[in-house]
Amino acid sequence: MRRTLLCLALPVLLAACGGAEPVWAPDEAVERAVYSHDEPPSITLFTMINNRSGAGGHSAMMVNASQRVIFDPAGTWWHGNAPERNDVHHGITPLRLKFYKDYHARETFHVVMQTKQVSPDVAERALMLVQNYGAVPKAMCGRATSTVLAELPGFETVPSSMYPKRIMAGFAKLPGVTTETIFDDDSDNNTAVLAAQQMQTGAPRGDAPLTQ
Repeated sequence: MRRTLLCLALPVLLAACGGAEPVWAPDEAVERAVYSHDEPPSITLFTMINNRSGAGGHSAMMVNASQRVIFDPAGTWWHGNAPERNDVHHGITPLRLKFYKDYHARETFHVVMQTKQVSPDVAERALMLVQNYGAVPKAMCGRATSTVLAELPGFETVPSSMYPKRIMAGFAKLPGVTTETIFDDDSDNNTAVLAAQQMQTGAPRGDAPLTQ
């Protein structure tokens, strides 16, 4: 079962979950991929919602600072040109962000994107926090995402929680948040989406991050 679907596992099941999977892309791959987006500094919370049950299935966040990255704790998305270091994917260009959304939005899940503009200092702190968080164990995506948010000035009211929808609700109460919801009718088997992304950009799996 994909890791993204395990994020709402009940606490009683956590003892059975595997440990984190450390991944560390080479310096040259990360340096080559760095992308600076020209929009104002911001924090974006992604919440994947089950279309059948309404339950939250996964939490992740995008940081637009001196570079734009996605912190996808215990997630399964990857891209050969977006090298990963312990759940932080670098080089999030508009096309790779589109790929990320397409991968998660499908017949069984939709994606809620909540974005809040922040100061450059807050954005850089968020970038530092996600880069130093470390690999996240399965079922702990909500806890990892909300822990990072709780350490950012202006986000103190967002609850620290395992439950993606609770985090989403807290984020929605922050001033100035904009929301986008993405639906798609793609098959739930999204391995084909990954394959199409790599073919479209010419990025083979061999260019992906190397395990430590």
